[in-house]
Amino acid sequence: MPRTTDSDGTPVPQRLLAAATRLFAEQGYDRTSVQEIVEAAGVTKGALYHYFGSKDDLLHEVYARVLRIQQERLDAVADADEPVEKRLRAAAADVVVTTIDNLDDAMIFWRSMHHLSPEKNKQVRAERRRYHERFRALVEEGQEAGVFSKATPADLVVDYHFGSVHHLSTWYRPEGPMSPQQVADHLADLLLRALRP
Repeated sequence: MPRTTDSDGTPVPQRLLAAATRLFAEQGYDRTSVQEIVEAAGVTKGALYHYFGSKDDLLHEVYARVLRIQQERLDAVADADEPVEKRLRAAAADVVVTTIDNLDDAMIFWRSMHHLSPEKNKQVRAERRRYHERFRALVEEGQEAGVFSKATPADLVVDYHFGSVHHLSTWYRPEGPMSPQQVADHLADLLLRALRP
């Protein structure tokens, strides 16, 4: 069985993911070979195939790990004992911050998603749908309570916000004038203004 950590103590799956993420971001998913990934990670091909069945699995995991973090955080916010307006604002800001914190992963994924196998593609869409449905439920909860306007359907509100989130990788630069939290606050405030009765 392959070693589970390297000499510096980093678990092999994390080393592989870090190497793959960097290479996919620098040269593109389709132009990165399995050999380059294992060399960059300092492991054997056997180790890669032990933890990830294929390069396709690595691409899926690049996205899935970010979505797992976002889902956990959304669930915690949505379940909190706070007014719905406060919970939606926190959720709207959090998805912006976590996307910016993982901008390489997001950029790789949107550029390379079409390379996933049909099965993995379906899995990713189902995972993302679960996130969007939980987010939409907050909008609907506020609309039913009369806190948010019903003028715009909840689905459209969610698409509007996530369109902005998916667009971040095309313009946000860490050295730019706004911090991730400032961008998150602006976009969350825009969303709430759009929902105001």
